[in-house]
Amino acid sequence: MALYIILPITIICFTLLPGSCFTAVSKMLISNTSGFSIDLIQRDSPFSHISIPSTTDFDRLHNAFRRSFSRLGHYQSTLLAQKTVIQSRIIPSEGEYLMNISIGTPPVQLIGIADTGSDLIWTQCKPCTECFKQTPTLFDPDKSSTYHNIPCAAKPCTELYQATCSSEHDTCEYSYSYGDRSYTKGNLAAETFTVGETSLPKVVFGCGHDNGGTFDESGSGLIGLGGGSLSLVSQLGKTIGGKFSYCLVPLSAESYVTSKISFGSAAVVSGSGVVSTPLVSNKDPKTYYYLTLEAISVGKKRLVYDTTNYNTSTSSKAGVAANEGNIIIDSGTTLTFLPAGFYDDLVSVLEKAIDAEKVSDPQGVLSLCFRSDSSISVPTIKAHFTGADVVLNPLNTFAKVEDDMFCFTMAPSTDFAIFGNLAQMNFLVGYDIDGGTVSFKPTDCSRMTI
Repeated sequence: MALYIILPITIICFTLLPGSCFTAVSKMLISNTSGFSIDLIQRDSPFSHISIPSTTDFDRLHNAFRRSFSRLGHYQSTLLAQKTVIQSRIIPSEGEYLMNISIGTPPVQLIGIADTGSDLIWTQCKPCTECFKQTPTLFDPDKSSTYHNIPCAAKPCTELYQATCSSEHDTCEYSYSYGDRSYTKGNLAAETFTVGETSLPKVVFGCGHDNGGTFDESGSGLIGLGGGSLSLVSQLGKTIGGKFSYCLVPLSAESYVTSKISFGSAAVVSGSGVVSTPLVSNKDPKTYYYLTLEAISVGKKRLVYDTTNYNTSTSSKAGVAANEGNIIIDSGTTLTFLPAGFYDDLVSVLEKAIDAEKVSDPQGVLSLCFRSDSSISVPTIKAHFTGADVVLNPLNTFAKVEDDMFCFTMAPSTDFAIFGNLAQMNFLVGYDIDGGTVSFKPTDCSRMTI
């Protein structure tokens, strides 16, 4: 969910034609001053092929919580291993929001996880040495007039962590493996993508001919929106002014309401109530979007976020050192994860502030729950980022997990911190990569229109 950096915005050049550069997207979009937006479909929404009608709202909520812990494990593998493995640890069955775009000429539907914690865009392709079952039409590169394999010496190939070269056809071949032993292998290629009504020529992506693991048949791949050079955001680069934003609807919203993701000038977050905090650029891997959390307050009680005061097994690589870039913002992780010691202090304050019966989560997922027939009175909770105090509403911090039970939607981590998507609901969250900021604007996301 996969998921949340200052990027080197570059034009990718390669020799599809002598002397040609990867500038087609730039030339095509410069005249588009309004930007573009599309729906983000929550994976448990009726609009999602993954959705199981017989599953209750409470079951879906707990499933999302469990996926958060799985995703946390993938982050741990990536951050600790650094560049010895692929950056992305997220698989489609663990993503939270689906993005429906098209690929090729004529266009073929690609339904993939929209993941700010991943870079490479990839989809399954014919011919399949091994492919998982998918509902969308399988992409056949031979039937597209705009498909081109990328040569071995081209810059995109050198930016892959795991790549080999087919000397017979001078084709860059990628190989990505994931923490749960899922994998995708195939050719790195360039193709025309269609996002909404916007055509994007020569987007670099992975054409997977050998894919397996725990992928769900409703999707056909993954759409990386992270900070690495091969993500969709980075490839759009200056043509969108380095800007994208999303507005995630609350879990309680009507089922027909979808979230929105926008690019370019349509993604500008402005107006009353906007607060902004710097992106931190000196962190690895570049996939992730790092912010600096200074404190969390409960009512008038302010807890300073200084992780040197807590006993954790982390290093600065894991992103929780008491300096810049100590938390990752991720649209694909449901829960918010905090260092265990800091989390314990936060829970202690909440227990004293909330006048309700404390109970245990019967699912054993969350550690702070209260019993109430209607609702609980939650004190004001603020996340104090550098330069930005984000006031969290009760829907951002507590979830109704049973008819008479409410649980705190933050959890302890012994490795690093993530600001998850429940904490981001009903905020217009804007990423300005060129400007080096992330902005938050309180917004009723269910009323947003494209």
